[in-house]
Amino acid sequence: MFNAILINKSEQGYQATLSKVSEQALPEGDVQIAVTASTLNYKDALAITGKSPVVRQFPMVPGIDLVGEVLSSDSDRFQAGDQVLLNGFGVGETHWGGLAERASLKSDWLIALPSAFTPEQAMAIGTAGYTAMLSVLALEKHGLTPAHGPILVTGANGGVGSYAVRILSKLGFDVVASTGRPEESDYLKHLGASDIIDRSELSESGRPLQKERWAGVVDCVGSHTLVNACASTRYGGAVTSCGLAQGMDFPATVMPFILRGITLYGIDSVMRPLADRETAWQRLAELLSAEDLDQIGTTISLADSLNYAEKLLDGSVRGRVIVKV
Repeated sequence: MFNAILINKSEQGYQATLSKVSEQALPEGDVQIAVTASTLNYKDALAITGKSPVVRQFPMVPGIDLVGEVLSSDSDRFQAGDQVLLNGFGVGETHWGGLAERASLKSDWLIALPSAFTPEQAMAIGTAGYTAMLSVLALEKHGLTPAHGPILVTGANGGVGSYAVRILSKLGFDVVASTGRPEESDYLKHLGASDIIDRSELSESGRPLQKERWAGVVDCVGSHTLVNACASTRYGGAVTSCGLAQGMDFPATVMPFILRGITLYGIDSVMRPLADRETAWQRLAELLSAEDLDQIGTTISLADSLNYAEKLLDGSVRGRVIVKV
């Protein structure tokens, strides 16, 4: 038996509880893992609370991230004792995830834990930091450098936003951080933001083409915020879209794309090929220090994740939530 956050849906309703689960109940997988640490992401919080149809089948163990030690493996890629890392691949939605002491996973979903990080440090990064790095890689591939001008990061107090601010500042960019929590300005400036704006500047319907303000954008919010970010991007700039905290709609016109030649990059972190994942994690290992991870991460227990899910959704959690399993 092992401890897990287990989600069930029945005639009595939707329930997420800390439960004892038999190892025989684990789903199929060619690698068996003792989970060391996981995280609580926005998607996990939606799954635990049932506020969005994230979970596709029941019962389900949430947790889209995990680090653990291989107990046994039928794969040539891994052997017992290896430290492995998982982000995404539908885990926590269609396959039991990381908020449990045991996991059974496909080896094709796993990469080796980078030697630069402890399990807890890797989970301080998790899908949020990995997604932020994928966004920055897209801006770099577009050819943007600090000389082109500032980069806007929306939802800057969240996990993806916090890491985007830190990574971009370490690469020498001027970073404009958009937040709905101005009381967190000191935190964002400590991460490296050179300017802070209130999210209200971007969150309402605006003109289809606005004053050119930034060379690039990492958007974690969607909806009107993403539209206004695009409308304010400089000629030839790039915008990455990786979140939908405000909404999944995009009530925009084509004017910024045609008249200013900007590019909108969609950032998928869930099904990303292993080679892209390894590149992103290698860059993270090069750029981030232990001090960076301590600033952005808060550690909780497996049982605490039930209460923290509500806090995360109401916007009262800053940065990343690491779950010590």
